[in-house]
Amino acid sequence: MAKKNIFTDSFGTPYFLKRAIIFVLGLISYRRFNGFNKLVITGTENLLDLPDSNVLFVSNHQTYFADVAAMYHAFCAVNNGYLNTIKNPIYLLNPRVDFYYVAAEETMNKGILPKIFKIAGAVTVKRTWRAEGKNVNRLVDLNEIDNIMKALDNGWVATFPQGTTAAFAQGRKGTAKLVKNQRPIVIPIKIDGFRRAFDKKGLRVKVTGIKPTMEFKKPLDIDYDKENAHEILRKIMIAIEQTEDFNLLHTYDEELKSKKSEQNNP
Repeated sequence: MAKKNIFTDSFGTPYFLKRAIIFVLGLISYRRFNGFNKLVITGTENLLDLPDSNVLFVSNHQTYFADVAAMYHAFCAVNNGYLNTIKNPIYLLNPRVDFYYVAAEETMNKGILPKIFKIAGAVTVKRTWRAEGKNVNRLVDLNEIDNIMKALDNGWVATFPQGTTAAFAQGRKGTAKLVKNQRPIVIPIKIDGFRRAFDKKGLRVKVTGIKPTMEFKKPLDIDYDKENAHEILRKIMIAIEQTEDFNLLHTYDEELKSKKSEQNNP
């Protein structure tokens, strides 16, 4: 594990700058989660006894930035003793600064606001399958993997195994391989309602009166020696409820097809 610096984070960003950014962005986004829409948080009691490092949060993804912003609110609240609530934004004065999140490089380089979000704790990666709206096929950049491991060595990291905001998209094995190699504590997060409440970027309130939800589940039980990457990925996708078993629309479509088949073949 890399030696921690009391003045800067794992990537040399001064803590005073991160605190200032988290505080300002937290104040700006607060009414989005406890005003226009009411964020419902559950399961933060599962975060109380976690170590300060090598904790990986795996979550489904619905917007580019609102998901992560809500996580910051939840983590900062827990850091100050508030469980399952963000009603008192005083927690923004004492944020969890060693929290990082994995984000697509092209997303974080578009515009001033994403670049500010990046300073707050983004670990950027280049998608190996998609770039600038086109399908690609490129190798994983090992330096990016090293950066994620560096972040885990010094704090908590959130990642989105699907790598996209599309619901029920296929999970990527890279997350499972990282879990097997780094052996972190893995906490699943299940979010819902964000795509209804906010635009795709998560910067604009689309509908008010929505209650987005964020559920922190218990750590996954993983046998790092015996389970392979495929088994670990399957366990992650079930935990964040992104397998087809949870797709009610898919189930409805299958039932409809079955009924039509029975009608056509009495």
